[in-house]
Amino acid sequence: MERKIQRALISVFHKEGLEDIVRALHDLGVEIVSTGGTKDFIESLGVPAVAAEDLTKYPSMLGGRVKTLHPAIFGGILARRDEEKDLQEVAQYDLRLFDLVLVDLYPFAATVASGAPEADIIEKIDIGGISLIRGAAKNFRDVLIVSSSAQYPLLLEILTNQKGFTSLEERKRFAGAAFAVSSGYDSAIFNYFDGGEGTALRIAYDGVETLRYGENPHQQGRFFGDFDAYFDKIQGKEISYNNLQDIAAACDLIAEYKAPTFAVLKHNNPCGIASRATIEEAWLAALSSDPESAFGGILVANRPIDKATAEAIGNLFFEVLVAPDYDTDALTLLTQKSKRILLIQKKPIESRFTFRSALGGVLMQETDLRSENKGDFEVVTKKQPTEDELDDFVFAQKVAKHCKSNAVALVKDSHLLAVGIGQTSRVAALKQAIEKAQHFGFDLRGAVLASDAFFPFDDCVTLAAEAGVTAVVQPGGSMRDGDSIAKADELGLAMVFTGVRHFKH
Repeated sequence: MERKIQRALISVFHKEGLEDIVRALHDLGVEIVSTGGTKDFIESLGVPAVAAEDLTKYPSMLGGRVKTLHPAIFGGILARRDEEKDLQEVAQYDLRLFDLVLVDLYPFAATVASGAPEADIIEKIDIGGISLIRGAAKNFRDVLIVSSSAQYPLLLEILTNQKGFTSLEERKRFAGAAFAVSSGYDSAIFNYFDGGEGTALRIAYDGVETLRYGENPHQQGRFFGDFDAYFDKIQGKEISYNNLQDIAAACDLIAEYKAPTFAVLKHNNPCGIASRATIEEAWLAALSSDPESAFGGILVANRPIDKATAEAIGNLFFEVLVAPDYDTDALTLLTQKSKRILLIQKKPIESRFTFRSALGGVLMQETDLRSENKGDFEVVTKKQPTEDELDDFVFAQKVAKHCKSNAVALVKDSHLLAVGIGQTSRVAALKQAIEKAQHFGFDLRGAVLASDAFFPFDDCVTLAAEAGVTAVVQPGGSMRDGDSIAKADELGLAMVFTGVRHFKH
């Protein structure tokens, strides 16, 4: 069922990109009805426009809060062309039918983000615009609704290539996009009023990217978000569902460190990380943690990648490399393998809450942004940790925090020697870490151990001491903390409690 655009209502806050649309409508002989500043803009192009108040017989009032909220406007939008009674009332009340409604909404979210006072924020809650969008979208059988400047190219194609004729399928597709705009706008308003209380969950993303597949080829995958807001992609194959999870884990981990630091991750877990004087030295140390797992891994650095580091990376096969920048010479080397995904991280990842589906619903929690420093450690043993051990405690705690539970991290000289990840017991996690460190030839004498949760028994203290570990950091809080403390005193280990658990399931 085709409809020809003969009359359009245009009322927009943002005028960018509007000129070509207005001129195309004028060339097709479309009558344009408009309001306020939009009407002034249209007329500045030499295109005539009918004022909305000429239809409503009421001026814009209440500081612009009421302009289009009138039967003369909404009757022309909502009238059904195939309903005889509707058409009789159109004639009775001398309504003008609209075939195109082009509106956008006040920038509510941007106003909130700017830190504007509440009075300004409230004024950016659009009433007329959102009503026009919903009304036109509801009557998509007869009306084309354009609710975002992102749709202007499609509208321009309709005006130029199709001479203003629209199909039912096209109008329904635009209506769906309009309700996406409407729901997203309402979500932003609710979240502002909710103030982070979490009384209900309202999430809306305008952008969606269909991925090759999900975690496995038989699963569909999509990404809702704005990847380009955080990253510039220099080169590489299409980013996958698994890549996105790994990139998120890598950026969360590297954000914890201030000194030049390089990390290697596999399946969302760190398998190598080190802080050194230069990023090249950090890379070499991080790679040595587990060169086997580094194959096909995710690399992340908190300093620009220079030529020396790129040369050190060499021909290693990796999926993704994330860094704040790259030297030209480094790019020349790294881009020789075209499938490597090279990303520039433009800004920190902001994530106040984390979400996970469960039982047909959604689990929501505050993001774990807590990290312990030296002042947070309570020494519970006779032996005091050294300054070097305290530094390694801080480093190791951050690693353990970003590993799947149960997790244990062994660290020496700001260098991850090994991790035990995702085990069903803390003893198994520690055994895994010790065996891994020994496999790669590391001497654990003088290393520290960080655990993401407390020791329920003294067995881990015994295992750690036998392997050469000299100091332990753990949350504490077990009913049998005294057993672990006594065992540490017996074996000559230093132990500190943080009082903070970092489970990550």
